[in-house]
Amino acid sequence: MTTARQTRTARIEARISPEMLTVVKRAAEMQGRSVSDFVVAAAQEAAQRTIEDVAIVRLSVEDQRAVIDAIFSPPEPNASLRKAAAAYKRLVVQSR
Repeated sequence: MTTARQTRTARIEARISPEMLTVVKRAAEMQGRSVSDFVVAAAQEAAQRTIEDVAIVRLSVEDQRAVIDAIFSPPEPNASLRKAAAAYKRLVVQSR
């Protein structure tokens, strides 16, 4: 995470309506921040939330049980899986 003392060298620009700027200025003032600092902090929070939403897999209790069951009691390999394993051995393992 960045600190206020780190040098900021990258720049972003955005065009917003005058009404939106009024809202952003008001919110920034309420937090005692500059508009720039407010916008950067809000963008960083939104970016972190987006990354977490995509990177973290959330499963229901039922789905968690299904995953655990598949790990501890995997089904027997079918013909397609056996064929894929043979191709892997032929292409990857034997070429080493």
